[in-house]
Amino acid sequence: MQKVVSKLKKIRKWIITDTINGFLLYYPKKIKQKEADFKALLALAIVSLVWGTTWVVSRQGVLHMPALQLSGIRQIIGGSCYLLFFLYKKYPLPSKADLLPLIVLSVLNFVMSNGLSTWGVKYISAGLASIMGAIFPLWIVLIGFASGNTTPPKKAIAGVLIGFSGICVIFYDHLADFINPDFQFGIFLSLVATLSWAFGTLYTKKHAKVFNPYFGLGFQMVLAGVVLVSISSFDSGFMALSEIPAISWFAILYLVFFGSIIGFSCYLYALQHLPTEQTSIYAYINPLVALIAGWIVLSEEISFIILLGCFITLFGIYLVNTSFAGK
Repeated sequence: MQKVVSKLKKIRKWIITDTINGFLLYYPKKIKQKEADFKALLALAIVSLVWGTTWVVSRQGVLHMPALQLSGIRQIIGGSCYLLFFLYKKYPLPSKADLLPLIVLSVLNFVMSNGLSTWGVKYISAGLASIMGAIFPLWIVLIGFASGNTTPPKKAIAGVLIGFSGICVIFYDHLADFINPDFQFGIFLSLVATLSWAFGTLYTKKHAKVFNPYFGLGFQMVLAGVVLVSISSFDSGFMALSEIPAISWFAILYLVFFGSIIGFSCYLYALQHLPTEQTSIYAYINPLVALIAGWIVLSEEISFIILLGCFITLFGIYLVNTSFAGK
């Protein structure tokens, strides 16, 4: 009996000791994991907030200078920061064969998409421009279906139909504005910009290799900036750097620091530490932030119809994104 009691005491001691040791080993890991999750979620929150405000800041800036010039200067400064960091870290340079995909992506993502969306926000509200910018997943489904490369799931087809119905609801609130040629031009620019971003996304997935993100972003932005500034130099409103008003310089610096450096850095960090589906939530929050910021800063109107159309559109985008999750 005493032997049994002695063995039970030893077993109890082992259990308690192992439990305490396991807890001491596990608990710091748990804390570190929670800290990592918190940092990633904080980075995602910053992306959602900052990229939502860039629409309002862009509109404020382009009201006082040519839009393509503003976008070009922003890209040159932001891209130079990334390239300088790349050189400072002494990362290896990519091969010459890697440059062609970067040039194509520079044209699609920064010259066309960013340049035209910045130009478009000169003629339409920041809130409406942000909603137009969020519909690129719908274009991706339509492009894939039209090219015959993919057969979209039924859920994705439903998402496209719901998303475009939401756009129709929003446009219903702007029927009177369609008489204005400037409004028509702004919508056209925004549609082409989102379509270009969709093609850029598909090209990245199919052709582009894995580049160092600092060199990839820096090269694309600087090249796009040079192209945009060169094009805008033919504009009669082109300004010397000394002639650019302070409010436009504020917009440029805000877009560089918060939009390009802080925004992209936080996005890359969130992408590395959170599931892709969770990271993509910024696309649903940005238009809401832009609508609220536009209402506060620029006194842009927010009607029930616009909010209803926004939520319908974002729900359609959500269905499209979740239908391809894990594929």
